[in-house]
Amino acid sequence: MSNDYPPSLNSVDQMVPSPRRVRATLGGRVVVDTTRAVYVWEHPAFPQYYIPVDDIDPSVVSLAKVRADGLARFESGALDSWFEEDEEIFGHPRSPYHRVDALRSSRHVRVELDGVTLAESSSPVLLFETALPTRYYISRTDLNMDALEHTGTQTLCPYKGRTSDYWTVRTPAGVYPDFAWSYAFPLPAVAAIAGLVAFYNEKVDLYVDGRAQERPVTPFS
Repeated sequence: MSNDYPPSLNSVDQMVPSPRRVRATLGGRVVVDTTRAVYVWEHPAFPQYYIPVDDIDPSVVSLAKVRADGLARFESGALDSWFEEDEEIFGHPRSPYHRVDALRSSRHVRVELDGVTLAESSSPVLLFETALPTRYYISRTDLNMDALEHTGTQTLCPYKGRTSDYWTVRTPAGVYPDFAWSYAFPLPAVAAIAGLVAFYNEKVDLYVDGRAQERPVTPFS
């Protein structure tokens, strides 16, 4: 196990001990309870918890992927819920080297697609997240709701929580599923984005203080 600090987020199978108590439940029962979990970066920037088999209820070990070193990982959805200390986590563990900040701003932001203005605001909340482009969260009163259609999509983010809403964009030129989203009850660290709406920079035309922004290339492109 490497003791490099911080680890290279491009290094697959990098392992770092977690100082947090980690628990998981299934059917209302705690089936994982450990202070010996390790983070393993199987993919860059997205760690997973590996748990000593001795700290897993024997009845659920068969649901896990067990390594020769006695550590085991559960696939997403195999257990009902996961906790770091007493706080529930979503999706995958939060990386100790990943930061998210939500800052109120007076920058002027305009979002367009196919020449249609989708949103325009001078009071956005800017969300800065490690390894991702800045996201611009905008009040619903500043949206062109005639171009947006609510969908039932929900996603999980370890750093922001569970989305409450997604919207498909409709323009005269096409239909674009799930191009915008919102968190009604985000995690406390990004509480400022509650109820606001963001669009994928990768998929829309974004103007900040009158300047066109290049569409970034990310896994969401």
